[in-house]
Amino acid sequence: YIRERWPDVTPRVETLRNGPPLDYPLEFRLSGDDLDRLFDNVRALERELAAEPGVINVGNDWGIWTKTLSVEVDDNRARRADLTRRDVALSLQTATSGLTLTQYREGNDLIPVVLRSRAARADRVDQLTGLQVGNQLGGPRVALEQIADLGVDMRPAQVLRRDRKRTVTVHADLDPNAHRTVTPFSVVASVEPWLAARAEGWRPTETYEIGGEVESSGDAQASINAKGPIALIVIVSLLMLQFNAIRETAIVLMTLPFTIVGVVGALLLTQKPFGFMALLGVIALIGVVINNAVVLLDRIRIEIRDHRRDRASAVLIASQRRLRPILLTTATTVGGLIPLYLTGGPMFSPMAVALLGGLVVSTALTLGLVPVLYTLLFRLRYRDA
Repeated sequence: YIRERWPDVTPRVETLRNGPPLDYPLEFRLSGDDLDRLFDNVRALERELAAEPGVINVGNDWGIWTKTLSVEVDDNRARRADLTRRDVALSLQTATSGLTLTQYREGNDLIPVVLRSRAARADRVDQLTGLQVGNQLGGPRVALEQIADLGVDMRPAQVLRRDRKRTVTVHADLDPNAHRTVTPFSVVASVEPWLAARAEGWRPTETYEIGGEVESSGDAQASINAKGPIALIVIVSLLMLQFNAIRETAIVLMTLPFTIVGVVGALLLTQKPFGFMALLGVIALIGVVINNAVVLLDRIRIEIRDHRRDRASAVLIASQRRLRPILLTTATTVGGLIPLYLTGGPMFSPMAVALLGGLVVSTALTLGLVPVLYTLLFRLRYRDA
């Protein structure tokens, strides 16, 4: 309805969002010094985005182009009239928005005193053609059209810069009714090869960057990856303090990579993206896997130390006695995560899926892989157990 009746209005309807305050999930920042070439690239990118399934509300942050009155001062004619570009600029400002002369203080408020022509209230373009421009130091006044060429041109509503370069952000939304496989990551993966191929013919001053949810997720993951080695050192130190043995610590650490099997399988099965929230789920899952492995290994040590059993018998008995607690713990956690998966939306659902898949596989790893690794590292035989 809005597009049919007000073509210069860009309507956008969105629900209450969770997560970081992003303006748009899809953003591409294009920079360049040549305005015409820059917008040729912008319009080509907008057409490419609009052709992607599930992408809506394609536009840019410079707004709709509007008619602009351009004033090209002829320096030769201006000098003959003893005028400068500054004189023209001040006269135009006085005739339009107004020239601030001073400020009047009233209490704690500063009120600007503005000199403005009475003709400025009419807000008409033709009033500038007969505008009288005079030297600020006095002298005769001449009409603006005698020293400048006036014309009407189409210009963007605003000019935005990033790192001091003209930068246009092409943005778009995702259709909430689109297939669940349509995500900002899938759209960027589809559009970026086309954009990279087009950028090969650009000038050195023309560049592009990817923003939106992809950039935000990358920054968040980079901050986590930067602290990953510290977390790993802390985990290994705590395991060494608890077991005071290298082999038990190695068993716990060797079970961690296999949990990715469950995470990847669950995400592929449910078609959920591996974004920042899914990464948080993997980090939480690491704690659960370590906890289950520590519980089982600790029970093996109890059987050896308190019940005077040999290692082979301790492994068998500890695995049986820890079977039900580990299974019940996993079952209750999975039951609590199912509602989060069903109703968590695009923010919490991937995290719940990563935890669900990882928990199921990690339970099998704890009950199956940990005894196997223990047997291999300690070279056990079960014939007499």
